[in-house]
Amino acid sequence: MESLPEAVLIRILAAIPAVDLVLVCRLVCCQWKNLVDGAALWILKCQQEGLTGAESEEDAENWQNFYFLSKKRKNLIKNPCGEEDLEHWGEVENGGDGWKIEELPGDFGKEFPSEEVHKYFVTSYEWCRKTQVIDLRAEGYWEELMDTTQPKIVVRDWYAGRRDAGCLYELCVKLLSENEDVLAEYKSETVTIPQDNDGSWTEISHTFSKYGPGVRFVRFEHGGQDTLFWKGWYGARVTSSSVTVEP
Repeated sequence: MESLPEAVLIRILAAIPAVDLVLVCRLVCCQWKNLVDGAALWILKCQQEGLTGAESEEDAENWQNFYFLSKKRKNLIKNPCGEEDLEHWGEVENGGDGWKIEELPGDFGKEFPSEEVHKYFVTSYEWCRKTQVIDLRAEGYWEELMDTTQPKIVVRDWYAGRRDAGCLYELCVKLLSENEDVLAEYKSETVTIPQDNDGSWTEISHTFSKYGPGVRFVRFEHGGQDTLFWKGWYGARVTSSSVTVEP
C-alpha cells in the first residue's frame, strides 16, 4: 500500500463507507489521516454518489461536511401529514372542537401538489396549535458541526382554507440552546384567508443560516382557526410540514 500512488489510494479509500473512513481509516497512519482529512477524497466520494454543490474545492472540511449533510438529509418532522393522528405532536391546543385529520381534498378543498400526501390536519373555530421539538443531537447532528459549520436549517409548511370559509394561519419556529434559550426565531405574520377563496395550497418557508453556536433543538409550532366561528372544522388546513438540515 505504501508504494501506491496517492491518486490510486484515494480511489481505494473512496470505496469505503464514510463513517469507517473517519473513525477507522484515518487512525491507520499519518498518510491515511492526511488523505481522509483532505479535500480530494471527499470530492471524489461526492462525485461518485452524485452529490454536487459544495462552495469551494479547496475547503476540505466543507466537502466532508457537505458529504455527511447531503447523505443525512431528511425531514426531521415526524408525522407531518396526520397519517398517525396526532402522534409525535406536543403542546396541543384544541380550541373549539379541536384538531381533526381529514382525507384530501376534503370538503370544498383542492388536491395537494404532491400525490404522496393524502391527509391534512384541520383547525376549528378557536385557535388550535401544535408543536414538535427536534433534538438535533439525537438526529445525528453533532455539536461541533452545529457550532462551527452552522448548516442551513430549512423550515417549510403548507396551509390552505376551504372555499366556503375564511380562516387564519400562523407559523413560529425557534432555534433553542441546551437550556432552551431562544437563539434565533422566525414568526410568520398571521395569514388571513378570506371566505370564498379558491382552496389552493400555499407553501411557506424560511431558512436559518449564520445563527451562531449553541443550537441544539428546533421548536416548530403552527396553528390556525376559522374566522366565521362555525362549529366543526372550517379553519386552516396544514400538512407536509418539514425541517431539514442542509449543506
